Amino acid sequence: MDVSKQKKKININSEHKSKNLFNFQGNHLLLELYGCNREKLNDESYLRCQLNTAAKLAKASVLNIVSNKFEPFGVTAIALLAESHLSIHTWPESYYSAIDIFTCGRNMKPKLASVFLIESLEASHHLLKTIIRDYPPYIEEQIRKPT
Repeated sequence: MDVSKQKKKININSEHKSKNLFNFQGNHLLLELYGCNREKLNDESYLRCQLNTAAKLAKASVLNIVSNKFEPFGVTAIALLAESHLSIHTWPESYYSAIDIFTCGRNMKPKLASVFLIESLEASHHLLKTIIRDYPPYIEEQIRKPT
């Protein structure tokens, strides 16, 4: 099912402990996609392209993309980002995908990457969990400032 054709807004909900989101944050999104397009989940080239686009939507810098196609089906692909990583593991036989989006920095937009992947893999439903990875206070002076 193509979510984008439903004319519905995709609801991305997340929970976190920190209320002070203007400080440095490491956002780690765990995205479960169900009812996906089976052919797309088994297409290594397509998935590499989708990870690259998702990373760019998140305002991340892609350093490298590594992937593996399993037999008889399934793909694992990981985009190494200057800001952390984006990974996907697929089970086409179950129409399921597990996605990890970990970004660090104030200007990152990992939820945009999530929405893009939900739509591009045609998920009929999804579950998103967000973990805010706060840094230890004693390293505050060591954190790189945005350029």
